[in-house]
Amino acid sequence: MIVTINHKNYEAEAGQTILQVAKQNDIYIPTICHSPHLSDLGSCRMCLVELENNHKLVASCVTPVADEMRILTDSKRVNETRKTVVDLLVSDHPLDCMICEANGNCVLQDLAYEYGIKASTFGTKKFPRFEIKAENEFIQLDPDKCVLCGKCVRTCKEIQMCNVLDFVNRGFETKVSPSFGEDLGGKDSSCVFCGQCVEMCPTGALTYISSKGKGRYYELKKTITICPYCGVGCQLELRTKDNKIIQVGSVYNENSPNPNGESCVKGRFGYDFVNHPDRLTDPLIKRNGHFEKVGWEEALDYVAEKLLNIKEKYGSDSIGGLSSAKCTIEENYIMQKFMRAVIGTNSVDHCARLCHASTVVGLGMAFGSGAMTNSISEIEGSDVIFVIGSNPTENHPVIGSKIKRAKKNGTHLIVADPRKIELSEIADISLQQKPGTDVALINGMMNVIINEGLLDKKFIEERTEGFESFIKIIESYTPSKVSHITGVPADKIIEAAKMYGSAKKAAIYFAMGITQHKYGTNNVLSLTNLALLTGNVGFESTGVNPLRGQNNVQGACDVGALPDVYPGYQKVNDPKIKEKFENYWGVELTDREGLTLTEMFEEAGKKVKALYIMGENPFLSDPDQDHVKKALKSLDFLIVQDIFLTETAQFADVVLPAASFAEKEGTFTNTERRIQRVRKAINSPGRAKADWEILASLANKMGYEMKYNSPSEIMDEIARVSKLYGGISYERLEKEGLQWPCPDSNHPGTKYLHKDGFSRGKGKFFPVEFTPPEKEADEKYNFILMTGRMLYHFHTGTMTRRSYPIDKHEPDSYVEINIEDARKLGIKGKDKVRITSRQGTIETYAKVGERVKPGQLFMPFHYAESPANKLTNRVYDSKAKIPELKITPVKLEKVEKRVSQREVLIDERYASIRRQEQ
Repeated sequence: MIVTINHKNYEAEAGQTILQVAKQNDIYIPTICHSPHLSDLGSCRMCLVELENNHKLVASCVTPVADEMRILTDSKRVNETRKTVVDLLVSDHPLDCMICEANGNCVLQDLAYEYGIKASTFGTKKFPRFEIKAENEFIQLDPDKCVLCGKCVRTCKEIQMCNVLDFVNRGFETKVSPSFGEDLGGKDSSCVFCGQCVEMCPTGALTYISSKGKGRYYELKKTITICPYCGVGCQLELRTKDNKIIQVGSVYNENSPNPNGESCVKGRFGYDFVNHPDRLTDPLIKRNGHFEKVGWEEALDYVAEKLLNIKEKYGSDSIGGLSSAKCTIEENYIMQKFMRAVIGTNSVDHCARLCHASTVVGLGMAFGSGAMTNSISEIEGSDVIFVIGSNPTENHPVIGSKIKRAKKNGTHLIVADPRKIELSEIADISLQQKPGTDVALINGMMNVIINEGLLDKKFIEERTEGFESFIKIIESYTPSKVSHITGVPADKIIEAAKMYGSAKKAAIYFAMGITQHKYGTNNVLSLTNLALLTGNVGFESTGVNPLRGQNNVQGACDVGALPDVYPGYQKVNDPKIKEKFENYWGVELTDREGLTLTEMFEEAGKKVKALYIMGENPFLSDPDQDHVKKALKSLDFLIVQDIFLTETAQFADVVLPAASFAEKEGTFTNTERRIQRVRKAINSPGRAKADWEILASLANKMGYEMKYNSPSEIMDEIARVSKLYGGISYERLEKEGLQWPCPDSNHPGTKYLHKDGFSRGKGKFFPVEFTPPEKEADEKYNFILMTGRMLYHFHTGTMTRRSYPIDKHEPDSYVEINIEDARKLGIKGKDKVRITSRQGTIETYAKVGERVKPGQLFMPFHYAESPANKLTNRVYDSKAKIPELKITPVKLEKVEKRVSQREVLIDERYASIRRQEQ
């Protein structure tokens, strides 16, 4: 259709609003309540335009275009009306721009300037009228500065799906508020401090507490980069001043995992670790039991000499390397290349061994590729979503919000988790299986699907193999038998199976609740069987989708930071592949598969004499902490390369100071295989260097030439040696992220895998029998402890425990206890309790409720003062060598004496920060 705007004709599509047509033709219309990421209300009236056809004034954001519509956006009447709107808003707004945090970043201020309003003709009210709410650590709400546009309300309801904010009262007393007039952090508030409301706010009504007084918006340098926390890979805007991160803002990019500018509390507020006074600034060498600062030349000469001596005396395989999912793709590539080409061993691994090793093995066996099959953007297109062994709203919050939004818009949701998680509360079907019974549960669902005739026979015939041997196993897993094993009622198993099996597009999302088991690979294979059985793989909005735990765990795997594969998952024991890399790297390589991370610690002090650890903290992340401690102390030589003197680094002979994500260039690959640019925003403290620079310098000192001028040159080399990344270059990534496989420079990247066929040829069914967990509760250890993550902290806490607002908000470790068990043991919420396993004893605080069933406990592992992994056992999956961190028999008892960890943490950990601020 044709519409006329300001006497010029423009093409428009049915359903478009006047505002949309104007914007796409660069015609200016001012707005306050509008956002392209939110539903429109037309409440502010700032976007009024005049219709020549009938001389009406209409809100352009909610008025659809019609054929031959004649629109005026800049008439005298329109401008006078808009000026009156601004005049009215200014009359109800404090004129304290000089001291307002939003000065220079305020839509109302800009409009007042545009329309020449110095003071309202309607007079100004007396302020303050409302109470400022700022009792939390993150966000201040000042209702006096609110213009009632409702963007924060809609943001919370439509993007974050938390429904924290709404309008209260009437008339001149109307304001935006959480329920019951609480602060955002009040006891009845469901706010998760994503900060998106602040980003959407057009005035200073919502502001960041942590950046107050540290810089105006227009003073801050803006750098687009990638979040350093979970595997979602959110794009962020680092706002910096005087070499410090002041704020983290939103990036609105439709080709990113967070197109609406979403983030979580960690991504938005957990950035001040970068400028923490504890950052390592100089290389350290331990002499006489104490660390001494040295220069880079001395440190690298010392490391080179020690490693060469150990290699000569004990052989290349006596040295192991731990790469890092926190470091860039380029740095992981250089680390594995250093271990293989310089040291001469394939014993290089990283934390994927502790989280998704069974995913890589299981998906590789069944599909030929060990990665997430589909994309984050496809979540809302699924008919059914099956979440098992994953808690997305806490561990992958942006994905969690998308699943909640999908559910609201009609997608059916099945959740299987031993705990009651947030998604359990909104799920169509919630299955609380006993820990370690996932194979039985999934087999039971497949039994029903087969018996109900819901299997996809055509897909099975054309695209799979191994069905006959698989179906023989499934026949015995009747709903009644599975109910006895799992504790899930048979009718719920049947209902879940029918829901998943009947869907046109069904997607599976899983995480470490599936993988961190002795039979983790079997758990993953069961899920691949379920997808193959129903034909739910190789199509949009379907698939088997592991949610990767760290920012670059996918990338670290992709570029060969694993003991059995080179970059691109090319096997080290394949003679042709070995020869190819020998030619690329100009050195003879070994075809012996290396030791995994868990095997390195088992062999420490025996076969393994030295470890080079880059950006990992195994003392807190690995099972059986006492065992890890003995292993670290038994080494002849330990190098730790990190941004802090971590618990692991304290055992080191040499500590090398590294740059953080904000201080270097590079790339991360997120959970959906999307490679994205990481950009330098500030300089590193002291003499800290990027990890790739340290490794390249060390390689040169050890006699192997590594000459790279920039990370982009390393990426070019990765593209040459791996077809997965064949079409990746910094030039292409400047525009947008690309999903592998991307084999050449003209390839657009791959949204979802296995569209026309599986990497291995056909998808393969693997018959998997249920086997009970290795360790079960007994009379002495009568509880089962599960470990995992929480919303406010991350992994070993290296970063978030050094983030002042986050750690102040959540400083204490805890253990979740069922209310029935707590009553029997005389335990109340916040009581100090002691947990004992066969491996050790720790003390923490009780959190009493119904999230776990009787006989079960859950504990986060982020806290060094209450290290959950002091309790976990060294039981490993035989295929993936991943530890069983989800099932540890323990005993629980109350500790009478109560000590406030909160006071200790705040008084000691942040004393130096408070002194600096004062």
